[in-house]
Amino acid sequence: MKDLSILIPARNEMFLARTIQDILEHAESDFEIIAVLDGYWTDPAIPQHKRVTILHFPDSLGQRAAMNKAARVARGEYLMKVDAHCAFAPGFDRVMLADMQPDITMVPVMRNLHAFDWVCPNAGPFKPDSKNEDPHRRYQGPSGPCRECGKPTTMDVVWYAKPSPQSTAYRFDNTLHFQYWPEYRRKQVGDLVETMSIQGSCFLVTRDKYFELDLCDENHGSWGQQGVEVACKTWLSGGRVIVNKKTWYAHMFRTQGGDFGFPYPNPGIGRAREYSRDLWINNKWDKAIYPLSWLIDKFNPPGWDVSRGILYYTCNTHKIDIELLCRRQLLKSRNGHELGCISLKETEFGDWHITLPHERSPLAMHKQILAGLEFIKTDVVFLCESDVLYHPSHFTFVPPTRDKFYYNTNVWKVRYPDGHAVWTDDLQQVSGICAYRELLLDWYSRRIQQIERDGFDGHYEPSPRENWQSEYPNLDIRHPNTLTKSRWSPDEFRNPKYAAGWREADEVPGWGETVKVLAGL
Repeated sequence: MKDLSILIPARNEMFLARTIQDILEHAESDFEIIAVLDGYWTDPAIPQHKRVTILHFPDSLGQRAAMNKAARVARGEYLMKVDAHCAFAPGFDRVMLADMQPDITMVPVMRNLHAFDWVCPNAGPFKPDSKNEDPHRRYQGPSGPCRECGKPTTMDVVWYAKPSPQSTAYRFDNTLHFQYWPEYRRKQVGDLVETMSIQGSCFLVTRDKYFELDLCDENHGSWGQQGVEVACKTWLSGGRVIVNKKTWYAHMFRTQGGDFGFPYPNPGIGRAREYSRDLWINNKWDKAIYPLSWLIDKFNPPGWDVSRGILYYTCNTHKIDIELLCRRQLLKSRNGHELGCISLKETEFGDWHITLPHERSPLAMHKQILAGLEFIKTDVVFLCESDVLYHPSHFTFVPPTRDKFYYNTNVWKVRYPDGHAVWTDDLQQVSGICAYRELLLDWYSRRIQQIERDGFDGHYEPSPRENWQSEYPNLDIRHPNTLTKSRWSPDEFRNPKYAAGWREADEVPGWGETVKVLAGL
């Protein structure tokens, strides 16, 4: 029997061979690597090595089933699951195994992996932590010509583990959605520290515990919720989830665009989270010796005692089919939150509705929002517009502080009716705001007084602001009757900074082909 079996479930992973090479260079125990090619052949090919075993399935099984196949043939006393796009510290396995105990799930410190750049012939050599100072070198986003000179680009694999951030604290919110938890780090004293949850891309357990707790329960579906499942099963069965701060791994995160997207169908994570919520919130796991409330009481994460509501406001002047499409999506995405509608014409939608006798105008919009804020009594409020398609992941957010307006900047503008989509960085829109009700109520009360006294100055967005990004984007439908101007070229911006990060696409993560989304009209 070997010390350690490193299991890598992979599907359409361009960096699998590089990840395996990294492990071979840095692991120091008696280990083996088992890589599962789930419905594909890897390119580039994986070099033959005595420590590497390849399991190939011509038809995709799903990530969880692939993990279980690998675990059943593994010969290690310990099993370590890693994603197929990771780098590791020298001796990471030796360091972790030295501190392992039978009831522990252990993870290293997590860094971000800078795997590649897009470079044109004018690019200089890679410089670690250069903050993209070379305009001919573009950080691992979508492919395309150089944004500086327009020349074709090629992929330059740099494989650099960024020294910051060093993530050690994780949690999940009251919808069982994974969250980073940097605020908890001040409570983590020492080299072996507890964390409520894990990210899921790397964890170490004993072989016996993997099967005893069924750490890859295939009832979740193909993929998703891995970190929440492993953490809950460990804690609620009497074990502990530990971050070993003596070593690290670096994980490459999925980028916008089709060059390094999710290998499994996006709806799969929705099924996994639905199953997860039912399993843990309703305390249905038969191996638990503690209820979920025990874990919540132990860590006291934010958001579990925070109520959230949605204010949907409409001027009733858009194409009715667009509004109906957006309402249907909102009902699917609301995550059980209270939903109120404030309109300028009688509109029966949501849990309650208010009609104001005003004509469409910026002042009327502000008054609609204020009327909704005065009626709703939830702690936190999302502001939602009638021509935006909201993804369910938008409504999992809880503002970490009470004194800021949080803008979800993960949004694509989608042109009606052809579905062409554009992206710019840091797009702050009222339709993406989430904040505590008291803050919103105070700002909109004062803002209406200012508009009535001085007139509207063209600025809709409350401050102070902070950005966040949902797991998947929202779609802002741009049509002839939108209140603000649509721009379909960077040249249309008077200030170039508002076109920063300009991208165009006809397919968006979490939604697929946008023209088909609009075809739901």
